[in-house]
Amino acid sequence: MTVRPCLPWPDKRLRTKADEVVEITDAIRAIWDDMIDTMDAMPGVGLAAPQIGVMLRLAVVDGSAERGKAVRLANPEILHSSIELREHEEASPNLPGVSAKIKRPRAVTVKFLNEQGMVDRRDFVGIDATSVQHQIDHLNGRMFFDRLSKVKRDMLLRKAKKQG
Repeated sequence: MTVRPCLPWPDKRLRTKADEVVEITDAIRAIWDDMIDTMDAMPGVGLAAPQIGVMLRLAVVDGSAERGKAVRLANPEILHSSIELREHEEASPNLPGVSAKIKRPRAVTVKFLNEQGMVDRRDFVGIDATSVQHQIDHLNGRMFFDRLSKVKRDMLLRKAKKQG
């Protein structure tokens, strides 16, 4: 089990778009394994590679109650989002101690490269949909608080600074 440290906000890599994964190799699978170990140790329901300083479009998502059902995604792309929104309290290990309620589509259809290197397509609903959207934001250099109004975002960042 390898738990990797998460980059502390405001590390510039958290604001940088991650690079496409060209092919699924054993090295990529090892990064996914470390990401799952790191996510489970938090505990969290998802993790994107840039959060641990790996600038590749890799993510893992596991919203299951029993754990051990992580979906490994490379180059995830949202193909369809539901009109219905779901509100959820979101946070990040990169900015510990603060969270905010964020509204996102309740369900999404995502295209990605799976563990075998095949193009896959999956529907995510509820917490898994929220998590996969949150991870894709990370892959694009965005944080959950970027979805807040400027006033709420500034308040959250001031609170985080006081705690840090």
